[in-house]
Amino acid sequence: MYEPTVLSQVTKDMNVVSKEIFGPVVTIIPYSDLQSCISEVNESPYGLQGGIFTENLDTAFYAARNVEVGGLMVNDSSQYRVDLMPYGGVKDSGWGKEGPKFSIEEMTEERLIVFNL
Repeated sequence: MYEPTVLSQVTKDMNVVSKEIFGPVVTIIPYSDLQSCISEVNESPYGLQGGIFTENLDTAFYAARNVEVGGLMVNDSSQYRVDLMPYGGVKDSGWGKEGPKFSIEEMTEERLIVFNL
């Protein structure tokens, strides 16, 4: 078991920032400009999920339109998920989406049958 860990004083070239970490780890890099922050996030080859905390709806919608991830959580952590919602990443994070709709599509063979009576 790995204890939840918060890492500060990290840089974007460190593996804990530039690679996907599947564990209870969060890295903190302060920023003063949202556009440059989003640009840095989007430089990553990965894009599973992200989170932004804000009280400003314009900021939330700006992030939703511009952050390149499979799912963006506003005022919640990127780990938020319920089974009925689509889940999956973009770029090098995963091979599509998962969830009930996508599972049914994967387990179904679509066929066309035409009757000319």
